[in-house]
Amino acid sequence: MAVSPGAPEAPPAGAFSYGELRSAPVRATIVQLERRIHERFPGSGLGRLAGELASLAAQNEAVVERLRHPLWWLRTLTGVGIAAVLAVSLWAGRQFVRMAAGGIGAADLVQGIDAAINEMIFLSLVVLFLASLETRLKRRTALGMLHRLRSIAHVVDMHQLTKDPDHALRPLGPTPSSPRRSLSREQLARYLDYCSELLALTSKLAALHAQHLQDPVVLGAVNDVESLTADLSRKIWQKITILDTAWPLPVDRSDPPD
Repeated sequence: MAVSPGAPEAPPAGAFSYGELRSAPVRATIVQLERRIHERFPGSGLGRLAGELASLAAQNEAVVERLRHPLWWLRTLTGVGIAAVLAVSLWAGRQFVRMAAGGIGAADLVQGIDAAINEMIFLSLVVLFLASLETRLKRRTALGMLHRLRSIAHVVDMHQLTKDPDHALRPLGPTPSSPRRSLSREQLARYLDYCSELLALTSKLAALHAQHLQDPVVLGAVNDVESLTADLSRKIWQKITILDTAWPLPVDRSDPPD
């Protein structure tokens, strides 16, 4: 087939699509970040936290993959319920025609109509329940995972909470209750940068749930996680800015993947 000049080339089969966020690359980035943290800060709690986020990313990937597919057993039950409503409607209609043709009294006819309407209302409520059940089941699963992501974002914030740039710029004498501070100015900047990356990747894990679920409750929870991680990351970058403004950091060539 001839291709017109200037027309964009079609992407090869199986090419990566940049139109949506994918779980596997996000998880791979978290695993790589975990290695970088362990190499820079061996045995640190932040490295173990990155490992926990990598494990959570694998679970999140499985949950997102499961949520993007329909629950066929539930949709089959819903279809059966709809068929039952239609069958009852047709049966009631035929019975009314026969009763009217047989010269049945008005009181009996009204009583039959009332009974048929009650049956149809009951079956319709069952169908509505089944139709909304899939959304509610997926919502509960997604909210459970988003709650775990929100919790791990707060744990990241706890790790950076005592990393005060003022102590790296103007060392002060510790008090008996002061936290242990052993990081140099350069190490502190890199540590804070790792915390910001962990928060950004946590936000991406939450955003995966918004791609295939259009439930407003889930979308609201995803927005809450994204807002939380953005606010926490903003605090971290204020600390990094203080370090850079007070004393610009030299270019570090030893860790190019960062």
